[in-house]
Amino acid sequence: MSFTVLIPARLASTRLPRKPLAEIAGMPMVVRVARQAQASEAHQVVVAADHPDIVRACEAHGVQALLTRSDHPTGSDRLAEACERLGLDGHDVVVNVQGDEPLIDPALIDATAAALLMREDCVMSTAAHEISSPAEFTNPNVVKLVCDADGRALYFSRAPLPWWRDGYAQGIHTLSRPAPLRHIGIYGYHAGYLRRFPLLPPSPLEQIESLEQLRVLWHGERIAVHVSETLPGPGVDTPEDLERVRALLGG
Repeated sequence: MSFTVLIPARLASTRLPRKPLAEIAGMPMVVRVARQAQASEAHQVVVAADHPDIVRACEAHGVQALLTRSDHPTGSDRLAEACERLGLDGHDVVVNVQGDEPLIDPALIDATAAALLMREDCVMSTAAHEISSPAEFTNPNVVKLVCDADGRALYFSRAPLPWWRDGYAQGIHTLSRPAPLRHIGIYGYHAGYLRRFPLLPPSPLEQIESLEQLRVLWHGERIAVHVSETLPGPGVDTPEDLERVRALLGG
């Protein structure tokens, strides 16, 4: 496979100030994410940063980084600029790995890239895994998705989806089969589509659910879904998350 990993990194964070530079086992978190990505089959890994401090931290650890504009409204806009700066061809595959996933599995990165490379009918790819907990299924912070028969996304939602009408109406507390899917926030794109995406008008569904990927479906494009058999490692959104990951990595 031939693909590029881009890691958007924004210094400001409401819940965890200077999050990309938070130290985990002796290195900044964004560097640790890049190290995981470098263990994938990607031919290059680049951090798309919004602040010189992030660029300097990456370069000090031998990680390639670009300083992008600081006023981008979303990570997708930041990655679109990075694609232009790197001169990527429109058909090149880019995998967006979030900068707060220091335990990201390199195999998941490869699988997300492969899901797009194998599907000429899709402009994007993403990943999911089966939900095993009823509490997770009803949690609005857990994004659910449903797929069609060919493994393409039909819809993403914060609501319990799909809803087992007869089972839940009868008080059955086990999850439906096939099991519902939890979305994993990793994306593959063709570079040309990634550059076009920020120019598309936001969809009403995207605004209701606060899920940017619904813009893709709203405009008639398709997203390939890789269903992973393993759970992803925990990400870092809060100081408590940071301490949890530090404990797992011994520092």
